[in-house]
Amino acid sequence: MSHKATVIRLYRQSLKLSLDWCVHRYLWRGQAMYIRSLFEAQKHVTEPRQQRALIQETEDLLEKWKHPDPYRPPTAPGGSKYERNLPCPILDPPPKMIL
Repeated sequence: MSHKATVIRLYRQSLKLSLDWCVHRYLWRGQAMYIRSLFEAQKHVTEPRQQRALIQETEDLLEKWKHPDPYRPPTAPGGSKYERNLPCPILDPPPKMIL
């Protein structure tokens, strides 16, 4: 895989990972801009050794910050039970059973 494709893959992974941790889009937008600035700050690096080190460091960080229960669309197999940004329904407790 080319260097550019690897960086794009890592950038998309980091955005998706931050979306797993952030519930509201308006809060996520600030995180997305911060992630973009981190990637833009390292855009000038051209030495292959430094590039590999940055890629490895980013992959390690993504693995460290992986969400234990990532969000999946409700229509996807094994998807999350509730749609994002909607409150969970408040259900009444089951009726008392008399035996």
